[in-house]
Formats: sequence, C-alpha cells, structure tokens
Amino acid sequence: MASTFLSRSISSTGNQKKMTFSAWVKRASASATNCMFATGVGAERSMILFESSGRLQFSRYNSNYIWHLATNRLFRDTNAWYHVVCALDTTQSTASDRAKIWINGVQETSLSTSTYPSLNYDDGFNTSGKTQYVGQDSDGNQDYNGCMTHVHYIDGTAYTPSTFGQTDATTGEWSINTSPTLTMGTNGFTILKDGTTITDQSSNSNNFSVGAGTLTFTHDNPSNIFCVLNDITSKNKPSLANGNTKTNTSSDGQYVFGTIGSKAGYYEIKLGQNPNGGNGNGLTFGTYDANFDDTQTNSTNVRMYKTNHAYSTNYSIDVGNGAGTTTGVAAAAGDIINVAWKNGKLYCGKNGTYFFSANPSNNTDGSTQVTMADSNAYQLPISKSNVDGMTNSEWNFGNGYFGTTAITTNSGNGYTDANGQGKFQYQPPTGCYALCTKNLNI
Repeated sequence: MASTFLSRSISSTGNQKKMTFSAWVKRASASATNCMFATGVGAERSMILFESSGRLQFSRYNSNYIWHLATNRLFRDTNAWYHVVCALDTTQSTASDRAKIWINGVQETSLSTSTYPSLNYDDGFNTSGKTQYVGQDSDGNQDYNGCMTHVHYIDGTAYTPSTFGQTDATTGEWSINTSPTLTMGTNGFTILKDGTTITDQSSNSNNFSVGAGTLTFTHDNPSNIFCVLNDITSKNKPSLANGNTKTNTSSDGQYVFGTIGSKAGYYEIKLGQNPNGGNGNGLTFGTYDANFDDTQTNSTNVRMYKTNHAYSTNYSIDVGNGAGTTTGVAAAAGDIINVAWKNGKLYCGKNGTYFFSANPSNNTDGSTQVTMADSNAYQLPISKSNVDGMTNSEWNFGNGYFGTTAITTNSGNGYTDANGQGKFQYQPPTGCYALCTKNLNI
C-alpha cells in the first residue's frame, strides 16, 4: 500500500472516550514509519503506526504529544502477518487501563513511552469534521507500506483481542476470527475483509474512498503466508515495492533474497526494462541454500542463471555459476522467467518453455542443467543485479500479480500447484510448489 491510502470524512461525532482498532498487517519496510490508521486534520491527529525503529505507537498529537504509547519490542519481520489491536477507554480510573496495545493476542506492557490520556479525556478519533485515514496520517505523510486485511474500527467500545482472534489449540498460534460480533457505534467500519473491498462491510455504510494509489489483491494472508523479497537481508539490496514483489531501482552488485524456501519450489519473474543497454547489464536469478550464510553469494551453494543485456531491448540468457554456456534464447523486457527446482536440479525457462529442452514435470534435465550443491537443502529465491538489471522487475511467488497487474492466463484464473496453492501465469511443473506456509511440509 505504499503511497496508497484510503479516507472518509466524519459527519457525526461519536463516542470520544472509547474506541478500538483491529487489523492484520504485513509490513513491507522495516526501516520506515508506517501509519496504519489516523483521524484528524493536518498536523492534529490521533494515530496508530509503526515507527521507523520498528516500535508500535498509539498516540494523540497536536503540536506535541497529548498521550503517547510506544512499545519496547520491535516489529521488523517483513514476512510475518501481525494482528494489531489498539483500544482506548479514558473512563478507566487506572491510567494504564485507558490505552492498550496488543500484538497477536498478547498485551504489550513493556513500553518505551507510556504517557496516558487523562481521566475522561475526549479524543479526536470520533469527532465530526475530522477525516479518517487508513494507510496514511492526516498530515499526508508516513504512508503505510505493506498489506492489510480485516480492518475493523469500533466507535464506543474498547474490545480485547479475543473478539477478533483465538489461539489455535493444535499449533498454539494466534489465528483470525473472520466474523467477530461487534457493536460498531456511529463511526465504526469494517473494510478489506473480502479482497480489496472498501465499502463498509458492517451495517454502518461508513464507506471509504481511495485517496491515492492502487489497491492490489494478494493471496498472501494471515492463514497462508507467501514468499516475498526480503527487506532486511544482510546484503545490499535494491529498492522494493508492491509488498516487496517488485524491484523499483537497482545498481550493480545488489542482491535480494526470498523469505520462504522449499526443496521443490516454483516462482516467476517478469523482466523489467533495462534503460542503459550494453553487455553485462541484466538480472541473475535462481536459488541459494537456506542453510548457507547469505553473504557468500559467489559460492557453489548458489545456483543461478543470468540475463546479459546484449542489446538495448533484448536479453540473452546464460547459465550462471561461471559455466559460460548460453541457452541460445533471447528475452525482452516483459517476458516471464520460470524458475523451478526439485530433486537437486534447477530448471529455468522463458514464457513457459524450459531451456535445453528440459521438462521438470517428468524429470528430463536437459543437456546443461544446473545441479544443486545439496539436494536435501531448502532452497530460497535469490537474484542479483548486473548494473541495473533488476529495475522494474516483478516477482510472482503465487500471489497472482506482477506488480499491480493481474496475471492473464487461463481466463484470468491462472494456475495453481498440485497442492492447490498459488496463482501463476504458467502451470508449475509437477512436483514443484508455491513458496507459502501451507507448503512448508512438502
């Protein structure tokens, strides 16, 4: 949602002492301030955000902080979905009961800042004439970068997380309640519950509008997390966008790694336009051994193909790892690269046709197939930029989009793996699976 935000104007004042915000969120940037929800006008605002440090903040600001809670704990995992609940009830006699934060069902009591609202304080969350924002603050800054789903706002009741989720008796994980029973109040709303719906799905009709940007659907969700590009990789990385599935800009020697691996995986890359042309400019792609130090990108535990930008608009595709063998295939910006691996072999192709006449579905390797160093290791996606080869390239790990563009094959339905997971432009080879948590046991 970076630079995408939603808004609605408040026409009737509700309860100014009690409110609850609940949302499942997946951050895409661990080093930027990300505002999930705010109400206000200009610099005067009540807000819920991730600070650039990774702390979660719940506060009221008007020239200075009137009340302000911030966690000690840092939330920097850009692969995880977090369930955030913030509740305000200024009628409570005990100051620390007037504002509370929970993450994944657990209250955050270790706080770096803990200035509480005064008794019976009238906050601005439900005030007529203010504007509610999802994905930005009222000052037009601090855009939220990442994914959101099941966003609930309640006017007049301070709920606890047990209304919105529960602990799974088998796994012990905090899991979502998709249909909580809520008393919404005057300005309450439920949005982003089913896909990208910003029409209020409560009975209030407190509908939102897109203030800027484009809302994009993803199959990535709290119950099934999909691989993305890793924002906190230890190597120098390119600029990431679209929920960390697109590389906006890159320069020579930058690496980016995936967040989920598999012994038998599949993903797709839509090549971006390299503006400079010339030999050596391009994109290296493949896998690396998840047991290996990700700084050792030139080792034999990394298996890659690479595109050499031999012409101003076309790539030639070569076998990586210093093999010096060309596939004999050219590729242009907009072509889709298929990357699959299983049984210790890496298979790559273009637009559904694999190089060297390989057929990973029936284990036909081809004459110059790349072999993994460790056939039993989990392999994670890896790409390297040669000059600016990753610029505007887009990755589909099964969420059904290249950037903000939906896949088009099979009447727009795309193709799933044999486990029914993912949504791809091309059929994943037999025995190769989408990189998601529901496939971790494969």
